[in-house]
Amino acid sequence: MNEPAPSQTPPPPVTLGQAFRYWLKLGFISFGGPAGQIAIMHQDLVEKKRWISERRYLHALNYCMLLPGPEAQQLAIYIGWLMHRTWGGIIAGGLFVLPSLLILIVLSWIYMAFGHLPAVAGALYGIKPAVTAIVLFAAYRIGSRALKNWLLWAMAALAFLAIFALHAPFPLIVLVAALLGAAGGKFAPRKFAVGGGHGAARQSHGPALIDDDTPTPAHARFTWKGLSRMLCAGGILWGGAIGLLCARYGWHGALTQMGWFFTKAALLTFGGAYAVLPYVYQGAVEHYQWLTPQQMIDGLALGETTPGPLIMVVTFVGYVAGWTSELFGPDQLFKAGAVAAVVVTYFTFLPSFLFILMGGPLVESTHGNLKFTAPLTGITAAVVGVILNLATFFAYHVFWPQGFAGSFDAVAATIGFFAMAALLRYKAGVIPVIIASGTAGLLLNFVKPWLAQAVG
Repeated sequence: MNEPAPSQTPPPPVTLGQAFRYWLKLGFISFGGPAGQIAIMHQDLVEKKRWISERRYLHALNYCMLLPGPEAQQLAIYIGWLMHRTWGGIIAGGLFVLPSLLILIVLSWIYMAFGHLPAVAGALYGIKPAVTAIVLFAAYRIGSRALKNWLLWAMAALAFLAIFALHAPFPLIVLVAALLGAAGGKFAPRKFAVGGGHGAARQSHGPALIDDDTPTPAHARFTWKGLSRMLCAGGILWGGAIGLLCARYGWHGALTQMGWFFTKAALLTFGGAYAVLPYVYQGAVEHYQWLTPQQMIDGLALGETTPGPLIMVVTFVGYVAGWTSELFGPDQLFKAGAVAAVVVTYFTFLPSFLFILMGGPLVESTHGNLKFTAPLTGITAAVVGVILNLATFFAYHVFWPQGFAGSFDAVAATIGFFAMAALLRYKAGVIPVIIASGTAGLLLNFVKPWLAQAVG
């Protein structure tokens, strides 16, 4: 049966209210990580609604891929900004993460208040090895796409050794990888050249509101006045917030340090959330000791089960940090956690808005220029090694919960094995794997006492 021919009439103009309703809906259904979120937006905005053409969509996506931060959320900001100016971008990006923020605050409260309950502990027992498999699969997936020659493989291996054996800080690894990439782009350009990003546009879905030949809107054209205005707004939004926290709690106060730390984390998220998680771990667990390694793994498990970018795991980190720090006293733990979660989320995502609203017109013209893309190719190669180290860290804590001196958890390893097989061999989605693993852990929680009684 032949598919119907695409309409040759552009869709009617979209009001800001219509866009608001769509971005709100997207915030609740954006499961599946960046690849899934980008696919959902493509199906909705390019194929069904025809708000933007295939070529313009891919052009925006390739630009977002050059930036640190969650590229799917940045793509939503970009399209919202292109259609409805600054407020359109703010609404699109804000609603992309708001449902996840609220859901994670509730889940974090349940975890902190009732996480010791057998049912909750049992579900988490099954989810943790699945998360280990998911991180390992992420390293495989990114590596298979990014490591196209021996030089990039070598950079990935060196990055793994640097963070695993030498405990090098993540920002230093990113900087060295960028410098090596820049040098490689100059002396071995073929090794660091990238392909066509996400592919060329090949299919027409009919005329779009923002079509291939639609002139760039006036508000999206680069002007020094516009750049200066956004720079000032960004300075006020960041400096005002950090200044308020500093004035209220001091520079060394927990909330102020969270704002400062997660601002730095937001600027280092090249390669997606899995790439910056080691940096968040180094800071939140080892340096500030806001949460334990086990809680970090549990947070990633919760982050995998909610809509929105995976980097939303920082919301959980903030909540646990606020709760355990008893920011407002032992009788207001929920408030402390919720406030810290909001602060962390604000400082993590603010740079994404600024990158698009301030840099969109300026940076777009650099896409495809090896001088700019080669350092990012080097960073991506290093990111593979960093993610592999994260998988190693998770495997150690999940499969040897008492350390190597303790016993090996063969049941957890079995769950992890089947989760990896489901992802790699059967192309299962993250959410089904999480649900199946959590259900297995829950069932084991009830079966264990029965088996112990039967054996006894």
